[in-house]
Amino acid sequence: MNTRHLVLASIATAALLQLSTPAGAQTAASTSPTAALRSERVITLSLANQIAAATVAACAANGHAVTATVVDRAGSVRAVHRADNAGPHTVDTSRAKAYTSASARNTTLAMMDNAQKNPAAANLVNIPGFLLLGGGVPIRVGNEVVGAVGVGGAPGGHLDEQCAVAALEQVKGQLQ
Repeated sequence: MNTRHLVLASIATAALLQLSTPAGAQTAASTSPTAALRSERVITLSLANQIAAATVAACAANGHAVTATVVDRAGSVRAVHRADNAGPHTVDTSRAKAYTSASARNTTLAMMDNAQKNPAAANLVNIPGFLLLGGGVPIRVGNEVVGAVGVGGAPGGHLDEQCAVAALEQVKGQLQ
């Protein structure tokens, strides 16, 4: 066998060994399985619905017809509740606020204030899907953000945020 055939045989053998190794199997040089994977808390549909309903109810108690959207940590919608008489635009705005809050792991009101005061943060408005208006609040378990609630429809983002905070206060016992 010439050198070229030996190289090709070595490559083929290495490829076959790689293919025959079960997915996830560790080699001596690789890291432990616990370092490669992590556990995450996931907001359930039931809890997402409770938060959305409590948010709409908190705003209704103050005379505001709103939509509340709850998203998971990745910004995917888990629940949407739209009050009677809430404007059609409130569905999109509540989702965008929830997405923004989950993505940035901050309230959208704080982000809006920061963008207005800090020229470097002003470009946040150019991120696709971001909406820097008050009403997006992260859902936390300790320091971990597991999702966010976004509210649209009250006459001011600070009022939207108050409804979200009131709802999260109601379910705080389940966020442990």
